Amino acid sequence: MKLKPIVLLGMLVILAIVGTLLAMQKTSNSGATPGKLGGDFTLQDNTGTVSLSDFDGKLKLLFFGYTHCPDVCPLTMANVKVALKQLPEDVRGQVQTVFVSVDPERDTPDHLNQYVSFFDPNFVGLTGTKEQIDQVVRQYGAFYRIEKGDDTEANYTVSHSARVYLIGKDNEIKQYLYHDSKSEEIAEAIQKQLASN
Repeated sequence: MKLKPIVLLGMLVILAIVGTLLAMQKTSNSGATPGKLGGDFTLQDNTGTVSLSDFDGKLKLLFFGYTHCPDVCPLTMANVKVALKQLPEDVRGQVQTVFVSVDPERDTPDHLNQYVSFFDPNFVGLTGTKEQIDQVVRQYGAFYRIEKGDDTEANYTVSHSARVYLIGKDNEIKQYLYHDSKSEEIAEAIQKQLASN
């Protein structure tokens, strides 16, 4: 039986979508193909410009989100906060949490600083122009989409990826964690990475 070209095309599209979805699912493989994603970038906090390389010599926990997020972002930030509290003080001092906003319209540097400081005064919140943020998002293989019903809607949501990037002292991505990773899992990943340095 011959398939019509339109049916064949439809099947190929469906297979491509399924393949993409499967690839996006989190797996137990924590390898992050170092060298292909990540790297240094420069954005702004409430004091001026900040680069990822400003935290050389520390592990970095990098997360993309926005302050008006109703669930994923506060859960992630809370889990990271609890994970760090489980670690000895000297270990905590070797870790920097960096929150990059994908909502520059509402997340001013001052507002972002207030948000991250609520969880931990040592957390850093970064923002920039849409173009700057888009560049960093691409660099890390993340994504986001602003969900505005119309251009005047002020109370919009933002769909975004929910990975936490564990970045080594050498600035290479070492492991992916997630918004629903338990605090114990995050703490263990940090200790394991520090032990391997």
